[in-house]
Amino acid sequence: MPTLFLYFFLFLFTTTVTKLIPTVHSNCIEAHRQSLLHFKQSLVLFDSSKSSKLITWNSSTECCSWLGVTCSTNGSVVGLDISNESISCYIDNSSSLFQLQHLQSLNLADNDFRSSSIPPAIGKLTELRYLNLRDASFSGVIPIEISRLTRLITLDLSRNGYHSLEVENPNLSMLIQNLTELTELYLDLVWMRGLGSDWCEAISSSLPKLRVLSFSEGDLSGPICESLAKLQSLYEIDLSSNSFYAPVPRVFANFSNLTYLSLYNSNLLGTFPKEIFQIPSLQTIHLFENFDLNGSFPEFPNNGSLRSLIVDGVSFSGDLPNSIGNLKMLSSIDISKCNFTGSVPKSIENLTQLAYLDMSGNIFNSPISSIHWETLVNLETLDLSNNQLYGTIPSSVVSLPKLERLTLSHNRFSGQVPEFSNTSSHLLDTLDLENNNLEGQIPTSIFNLQGLTSLQLSSNNFNGFPFLRNQSILFYFLDLSNNQIQGEIPNWILSLKSPLSLDLSGNSLASLEAPLPNSTSALSSLDLRSNKLQDIHSSYSFLQLDYLGLASNKLTTFPDFLRNQSHLTDLDLSDNQIQGQIPNWIWILDSLQKLNLSCNSLESLEAPLVNSTYVLSSVDLHSNQLQGHFPLFLTSSYLDYSRNNFSSSIPTDIGDFMIDFDDLLANGFYLSLSSNNFHGAIPKSICNLRVEVLDLSNNTLSGNIPQCLTQLFSLSVIDLGRNNLSGTIPDNFLNGSRLQTLDLSNNQIQGRFPKSLVNCSRLKVLDIGNNNITDTFPCVLMSISTLRVLVLQSNKFYGSIGCPKTNDTWPVLQIIDLAHNNFSGDMPGRMSLSWHAMVSNDDDSRTNVEYSYYPTSRNMKTHSRGGGSYFIIYYRDAITTTIKGLELDVVRILTIFTLIDYSSNKFNGSIPEEIGELKSLYVLNLSGNTFTGKIPSSFGKMRQLESLDLSKNHLSGQIPPQFANLTFLAFLDLSNNELVGKIPTSTQISTFPNTSFEGNKGLWGPPLTVDAVLPPPISNGSSSHPNSGDEIDWDVICVEIGFTCGFGIVIGSLLFCKSWRKWYYRTMRSILFKIFPQLEQRFGNHRRHVYVNVRR
Repeated sequence: MPTLFLYFFLFLFTTTVTKLIPTVHSNCIEAHRQSLLHFKQSLVLFDSSKSSKLITWNSSTECCSWLGVTCSTNGSVVGLDISNESISCYIDNSSSLFQLQHLQSLNLADNDFRSSSIPPAIGKLTELRYLNLRDASFSGVIPIEISRLTRLITLDLSRNGYHSLEVENPNLSMLIQNLTELTELYLDLVWMRGLGSDWCEAISSSLPKLRVLSFSEGDLSGPICESLAKLQSLYEIDLSSNSFYAPVPRVFANFSNLTYLSLYNSNLLGTFPKEIFQIPSLQTIHLFENFDLNGSFPEFPNNGSLRSLIVDGVSFSGDLPNSIGNLKMLSSIDISKCNFTGSVPKSIENLTQLAYLDMSGNIFNSPISSIHWETLVNLETLDLSNNQLYGTIPSSVVSLPKLERLTLSHNRFSGQVPEFSNTSSHLLDTLDLENNNLEGQIPTSIFNLQGLTSLQLSSNNFNGFPFLRNQSILFYFLDLSNNQIQGEIPNWILSLKSPLSLDLSGNSLASLEAPLPNSTSALSSLDLRSNKLQDIHSSYSFLQLDYLGLASNKLTTFPDFLRNQSHLTDLDLSDNQIQGQIPNWIWILDSLQKLNLSCNSLESLEAPLVNSTYVLSSVDLHSNQLQGHFPLFLTSSYLDYSRNNFSSSIPTDIGDFMIDFDDLLANGFYLSLSSNNFHGAIPKSICNLRVEVLDLSNNTLSGNIPQCLTQLFSLSVIDLGRNNLSGTIPDNFLNGSRLQTLDLSNNQIQGRFPKSLVNCSRLKVLDIGNNNITDTFPCVLMSISTLRVLVLQSNKFYGSIGCPKTNDTWPVLQIIDLAHNNFSGDMPGRMSLSWHAMVSNDDDSRTNVEYSYYPTSRNMKTHSRGGGSYFIIYYRDAITTTIKGLELDVVRILTIFTLIDYSSNKFNGSIPEEIGELKSLYVLNLSGNTFTGKIPSSFGKMRQLESLDLSKNHLSGQIPPQFANLTFLAFLDLSNNELVGKIPTSTQISTFPNTSFEGNKGLWGPPLTVDAVLPPPISNGSSSHPNSGDEIDWDVICVEIGFTCGFGIVIGSLLFCKSWRKWYYRTMRSILFKIFPQLEQRFGNHRRHVYVNVRR
């Protein structure tokens, strides 16, 4: 015991003395001190106010006492850490830094060396064990001199700007071949393009002690070689954001020490090895955004080490195993945007460390009420949106103590929203329950949540406002759209005190309650579209909104409170019943930028103030009854005056006037004057506009197309269709033109096809139908691989449509209409096989063929979210073609809609068998030609076909029985050919009228009547011929002769043979009375009388 006390006393004494005596530093070698001071002086742009280390370097103190400097016992500087010192200067071989040849550790990370190259002089520091140049703004090729640093244990050259540093092939192997002691290698964002798979061969053969391999965003390519399995000490691998296009080697599962694996966004293919998930030491695995990587989860081991499991955007599928509950250390799970199915496993409740759970965008189909969510006390984010979950929302989900974000939208949850018990929490920020089947009253406890800023309850079945008057609501965004809320909007909801975006659109609200006296509001965005409002009280002028949506209501006048809106930038009054005049005060609203008055009954624009011009970014007045002249006082980067009654000529100075607003037009320009009564010539000044979309269609414009119009480099859409334009198409399209749509249809244009159109390499839609153009088939267009729609119908084109001198194809062509021309010759079959959009049988998403900033429709839409707004500009392509025997305007061309129309030409020969390979074809019209031969049996493969017209040709033979496979066929016309045989029996074929088959003398069977045509004889061997004409059917004749003879014998016997006649009557009566006994009772006496007579 005394010994123990003595030791304790000595310990206290030593500790006290140590604290009282200051630390003694080794004396710094003077040469090293001078080198450091010279290095500091060379940092000409060094900001001392942001320094914590360099600021301590001065000549009056020992360098070994300076922050960031480490000395050995003999005073040599062996360590230098000046990371994150706001250094901004160049560095080269002359730097005194490279005189410190005893350095073992050098850290220059997180500075700015102004894109200097890494000085080759760094190879002099041969004692270095640790070199960190991370995020230091170096650039150029990594010097080979680094290979001299043979004692390096850690090398970090990562994050020096995107691909600013690079490794040249084959210098990677040369760079690292001597670094055999290296355990950590970080080359993230270092450009290693062109190395192929040499990078992993070099690493596996040169770095046997490697423990950390980090090569993210290096543009590496695959395959990932299995030789990496040699590196058994690896515990951290980051190969994310590369371009492997290869599978993950199964040998990765042999890294028994692996704790971190990141392969996200690396274009991985194949099936991910399940065994990797089962590595006992693995803590983090990130595979997200490998869209072509598939696989599933294994059964997870008990007490696994996983803490972060991120696989969103990977094509994983199958059930989520219940054993996931074994991973009790998990803090983050993201399996969103995969293809998981089945139930949400109940074992989720075992993951008590979980802080982030995202299972959205899958196909989970189960209730979640049986899970004890209350055990997830650390959960901060829960996202189960975009699944097929059903049942009620359990109260335990909404009562989690640390929850910040709850998203259950786009499911099938029903019932009422549970009460929120933890209303004092300031943590819950976002609650998203939209697009479910929730109903009833919204619990008022939601509005007591102190931290809630975004509440989305749209697209449910809520039927009333849930708020209490005078309740303090702090939301920034509240969405109650598309519910069943009716009646009056209470005045207090528009008097909220927080900056709020309020969306009440898509309900049945009829009015607004008059506001309270002295009301104020912080509302910045108010969306009341698609309700039943007839007016807004003028006393609501206290509202100062940025966005107001009143579209699709029952307004008949402009709401008067709008006059006082000084902050309004976006106003949507479209699709109402507003009549009369557009008032000029609307143009002088101080902040107005976007105005949509479309789809009303407006007739005129009030005259502007004298010499006034109004500039907005977007004006949409389409589908009204506006009359008179083009309004030159108004200009905008988006002008839509279509579908009105303007009847003037287009002002000759339209381009000169609008070009003055060059800044406004910097981002493109949309001008639509279509479907009016504009007449006269197209003014040349229109070429001064920096237009992207120019739509002058469906007017009565005349004259020539301005030569300058086809030389506008900015143009993406030119639509001049349905006018009276004449002359020729200018043949001066610019090389590299941005043109995507050219519609000159339904005019009086003559001349030849413009060969310079080949310069429009982005062209998608070309419609010059219904003109008088005379030329051969435009084979020059074959080089435009983007072409989707080609319409040449109703012109004077002639000759063959084959293009033997080109190997180019139209891989996305979906509509080709050559009808009503003079094309002749054979129909090329092999060319059609290159039209992959028609050949492919993939179930692609249905999008529209259109030009757009964002794909939508021909008019502008204004959207508002969270107080901000943006508008979408688009032009939807339309064509006129013959479908199902009718001339129709196709105003929405889906990318899956496909059509071939060669009708009313002079094509001859056989229909190619290759046409049957067009498995995605919807409409085929070959009528009105001189095709001969049989209908190809391959037509039975076109199972998407809805309309087939082969009428008015010389087709022979029988209708292929494969037609029975065409179950989608809604229109069929085979009339006026030379077809023979029986019409195939199928559900579809039998539904077509007689007119689909008439004019074929040898054709018989339903739906043609039996007596309409004598059935042809059944062929016997090779003696019959399909075109041999009418022959006697002996089978039918024999039946008729047999019936006639038999009938004559029976009747003759009854007439001329008395005994036969008596036997026949007696037998027939016996049979008759057995069937109908009541007849025997009624005619019994008569029967006996007959028998008496017979017995005599």
